[in-house]
Amino acid sequence: MTSQTRPAALFDLGGKITVVTGASRGIGESIARTLAAAGAEVIVSSRKLADCEKVAAAIRDGGGKAEAWACHIGELAQIDALFAHVEQRYGRLDILVNNAATNPHYGPIWETDVGAFQKTVDVNIRGYWFMSSGGVKLMQKNGGGVIVNTASINGVVPGPLQGIYSVTKSAVIAMTRAFARECAPLNIRVNALLPGLTDTKFAATLIQQGEANAGFMSHIPMGRHASPDEMAGTVLYLVSPAASYTTGACINVDGGYLTA
Repeated sequence: MTSQTRPAALFDLGGKITVVTGASRGIGESIARTLAAAGAEVIVSSRKLADCEKVAAAIRDGGGKAEAWACHIGELAQIDALFAHVEQRYGRLDILVNNAATNPHYGPIWETDVGAFQKTVDVNIRGYWFMSSGGVKLMQKNGGGVIVNTASINGVVPGPLQGIYSVTKSAVIAMTRAFARECAPLNIRVNALLPGLTDTKFAATLIQQGEANAGFMSHIPMGRHASPDEMAGTVLYLVSPAASYTTGACINVDGGYLTA
């Protein structure tokens, strides 16, 4: 990249082989659609194949390139199967967006049962770890790549009644920085998106509960929640040539919440 690079070229992902997890709805779906619109060939991944195929079909109907692949990142065998498929079909991986997550417990932190604790850790920490590890192994065979992890502002300021989820998102932030430091010599950049309150099924409880929502909104300087599409632009930047010197960054997209 030089000072003469045209702005459009800075965000051109033409031909980049891309995996987006948790891409069947919400933030993940918006990321998949946005990266495909920028020219990436996207593997739309989530637990349910039918839901992934709806997103992939919509991308193809819009002129983009996409396929659906079911993968529950809490299951290590399914992670291995995903990377084996990518390597066999495409021969490389350029971009990985770890977006899938779970939050089965909403309540006092001390009432988190072992099942909810283990499920959250298995998906949000172990899943991200082994997705990233598999991504690095495949990327380094072809000269590098980019990983973006969806963390959360809860990883910086724990969300009320979201204790174990917040703890795992803190781990994702630390994981991002650790992978970034060790993978930089491999020409692999690793960054994180930290969404604030966003209108997804995942955050429906916070958005729909009037009194709780009003309390949360009072801490957001912009005075509103985000749409999933408002997250996707940051990911496009992080995976694009425009961010060629950016690694280890954890970018808040939160309407100013963490500044309040």
